[in-house]
Amino acid sequence: MSDPRPDGPTLDGVWLGLDLGTQSARCVAVDGTGRLLAAASRPLTSHREGTRHEQDPEQWWTALAAACREALDGIDARRVRGLAVDGTSGTILLADAAGTPLTPGQMYDDGRAAEQAAAVNEAGEAVWRELGYRTMQPSWALPKLRRLLDHAPERDPAAGAGPRLLHQVDLITWRLAGHQVPSDASHALKTGYHLVEERWPHQVMKQLDIPEGLLPDVVRPGTVLGSVCAAAAEATGIPAGTAIVAGMTDGCAAQIGAGALAPGAWNVVLGTTLVFKGSSPHLIRDPAGVVYCHRGPDGNWLPGGASSSGAGALSRHFPGEDLDALTERAAALDADAVAYPLVSSGGERFPFRAPDAEPFVLGDVPDRAAEFHAHLLGVACLERLCFDYLHHLGAPVDGPLTYTGGGARNAYWCRLRADVLGRPVRLPAQAEGAIGMAVLAATSSGTNLQDAAAAMVRIGEEIQPSPARTARYLPAYLRFIDELTRRGHLDHAVAAHARRRATQ
Repeated sequence: MSDPRPDGPTLDGVWLGLDLGTQSARCVAVDGTGRLLAAASRPLTSHREGTRHEQDPEQWWTALAAACREALDGIDARRVRGLAVDGTSGTILLADAAGTPLTPGQMYDDGRAAEQAAAVNEAGEAVWRELGYRTMQPSWALPKLRRLLDHAPERDPAAGAGPRLLHQVDLITWRLAGHQVPSDASHALKTGYHLVEERWPHQVMKQLDIPEGLLPDVVRPGTVLGSVCAAAAEATGIPAGTAIVAGMTDGCAAQIGAGALAPGAWNVVLGTTLVFKGSSPHLIRDPAGVVYCHRGPDGNWLPGGASSSGAGALSRHFPGEDLDALTERAAALDADAVAYPLVSSGGERFPFRAPDAEPFVLGDVPDRAAEFHAHLLGVACLERLCFDYLHHLGAPVDGPLTYTGGGARNAYWCRLRADVLGRPVRLPAQAEGAIGMAVLAATSSGTNLQDAAAAMVRIGEEIQPSPARTARYLPAYLRFIDELTRRGHLDHAVAAHARRRATQ
């Protein structure tokens, strides 16, 4: 219900969500009811070689500015009230004191910092354990930062201020405001920011020889950072004076866009891989280090994990085939053979870490349709195991569940997943990270995030599971658990917990 007072919070106006993905930069304009008024995107180019993955940071700005100009063409500038930006998690660069990039953008999955990750984990062991994720991977921002400093040219002290760390979105908010503004705690997580104490772990940074002046100030997501300056307004078409709101990483942005914010709510993104984002009133600590928590704008915790399994397995095992036709044939079979749907040869990372894990198929798959159905069912079984693992850690998992991502466009697959889980599933009408950032921007009106999402996130469909089909697929799920346990991938205690939940 809107506040009846003239000076009370109101979502009236136009809210902008800016999204920096791997392949494109996107801008959406949304009103206070969640109606999409306009959207535009521009492509981004990556440079990959082995474990190296870089992008040109200047392209982030030029692509996003062009997308904003197109999206805002025809929008009444007087109605635009705020914006927020999301980016890929762990993507960083070094810049000079004027905000000019000194390095390429080191992307979220750049894996060259293995040596530095070992040093980072030794120096920060106690802090990383307290924060629940226990160790940092080479692709996380702090190991990459240490590597950038290790390879930086010698600096002349007479040259003035040293380099500054920028997360991907920090470059954009600097350009929008016309000066450096604080980073958000969501993007700072993988740089080692202490989310419980809400500060940088100074002793860890000192041990790693990372200068304090290099690190940005940090605020919670949803904090108003400043306003759009005249130069940025000319470049982007965003009206000068528009509020700039501290954003979140792309995964959290998608979670907000799906409205999965109540305690125990979860959003599962089925894209190339399977990504889980949920909401908890307390920090979830994972002894295995495969689940980690962001901190939400309202002080709650957002646990999540990213599997190495997902829809990418279909591209890997069925290249060039008509997936719609295969889905139709597979749905008619309704078979119970199940595949372990790994996307690549790099092993598994959630709900367990197993670098040596390999795909497998349990049961008979006499033709391509049967093999295809086994992969669809395998993703559904892995999804159920992820929820069992999260429950094992003490995470609340019984709230509303939403599905997003490219895989959610397959109606049969969504129904199969809901049946295997045995729980209702909601499909948002237009869930994406940019929508989530428009919702977050709207909190600058004084509305809390859950209320803004309730007003602006539209649910397109709800799927009710079939109890008969849930029971039918339970043996396949138990076989799946047994095989992962037999191969040494799944801890016996986790497997036992999953079996107990299956019989309740």
